[in-house]
Amino acid sequence: MHITLFREDLLQPLQMVMGVVERRQTLPILSHVLLNVEDGMLQITATDLEVELQARIKLVHPAENSQITVPGRKLVDICRSLPDEAEVSLTLDKQQVTLKSGRSRFTLSTLPAEEFPFVEGEAANAEFNLPQNLLKEHIEHIQFAMAQQDVRYYLNGMLWQVGNGKFTNVATDGHRLALAEHSLDLGLSELCQVIVPRKGIIELGRLLEVSDDHVTVKIGTNHLIIDADSFTFTSKLIDGRFPDYQKVLPKAGNNILICDKEVIKQALVRASVLTNEKYRGVRFELSQNNLHITANNPEQEQAEDELEVNYSGDDLTVGFNVGYLIDVLNAINETQVKFTLSDTNAGVLVEAADNPDYTYVVMPMRL
Repeated sequence: MHITLFREDLLQPLQMVMGVVERRQTLPILSHVLLNVEDGMLQITATDLEVELQARIKLVHPAENSQITVPGRKLVDICRSLPDEAEVSLTLDKQQVTLKSGRSRFTLSTLPAEEFPFVEGEAANAEFNLPQNLLKEHIEHIQFAMAQQDVRYYLNGMLWQVGNGKFTNVATDGHRLALAEHSLDLGLSELCQVIVPRKGIIELGRLLEVSDDHVTVKIGTNHLIIDADSFTFTSKLIDGRFPDYQKVLPKAGNNILICDKEVIKQALVRASVLTNEKYRGVRFELSQNNLHITANNPEQEQAEDELEVNYSGDDLTVGFNVGYLIDVLNAINETQVKFTLSDTNAGVLVEAADNPDYTYVVMPMRL
C-alpha cells in the first residue's frame, strides 16, 4: 500500500467513523480502522460489532488496490496534529505503516485486514430513499427520549416505522415519549417496524448532513443499512417489540395552554434551581390565562414564577419532571408551544402550536 493525499482529505473520513472506535477494547482489532484502497477510492471502516461505519473519499493520486488495519485513535490524533495544508503519505512496509508529512515521520503497528470483523447484513425486506435533512431532523427532534441502559432493552433505541403512506420515528423511556411523523409514500405495501439501538442512532445523527440529497435505507430482519454518497452506516437491530405508542398519546384534552416557548422554558430553568435533585418535580397551577409554577426541595426552599399565558379549560394542578419538560422545549424550534391536558393523571401532550410533525408526551408526577 502506498497512498498520498492531503491531511484534510484523510482526517475528514477518519472523524466520521471514530465514534465506534473505543479506546479500551477486549479485542485489539476493534481499536483499529480498516483502510481499503479499491478502484481509486479510499474506504475507511470502523466497527464495535454492533454498528459499522464506512467513510469514502476519492483519491487524487492513483494507487494500487490494497488493504490494512491501523490503530484508529493514533492515526486520527496524528492527522489532527499536522498543519492544515500538509500532504500525507501512507506506506505499508512488512507489518508496519509509515506515515510521512514534511519532515515528520510516524510508524504504526498493523493487524491483518483478514481479521477485521464486518457487521454482516442480509437481504433487505424493505428499501426506500429519504432526504438526508428529513432523517437528520427526525433524529435531532426525538433522540433525547430514548432510554439508556434500561432493563426493558427494547426502549434503548428508536422505533422506525414505514408504511401506510407515513415515515415514523418514536423514542420513549417510559416517562416521556417523542414522536416524529411525516406523510411520505415510499412505495411499501406492508407496514415495517424495527428498533435501532441508541448508539447507532447517535452516530447516524452525527453523520447525516442538512442536505436535500437522498440516502438509501435498507431494512433487513436483523440489520439496518443506510447508504449515502460519502458513507455507509450499518447497525444491528434490537430484537424486541416496541410498546404501542398510540395508546400513550392522549386522545382528547379540553385544557389548552399556548405560550411563548422561550418564556416558559426560562421560567422552568429558574424553578429547576430549587428542585429536589432526585425527583426534579415542579408544580403547574393553571387557571384562566395564568400559569403558576412552583418548585420545592427538602431544605424547605421554594421557587415561584407566574406567567401570563393563553389558557382555556378547567383549573388544574399537576406535577411534572422539570428536566423532561425542558428537554421537550429544547427540541421544539418554533416560537409558540401548545400543551394539551385532559386531567391530572394523564400525560400532557406538547407540540409546536403550528407544526404537527413532532409530538411529545410527558407523564405527570405526584408531588
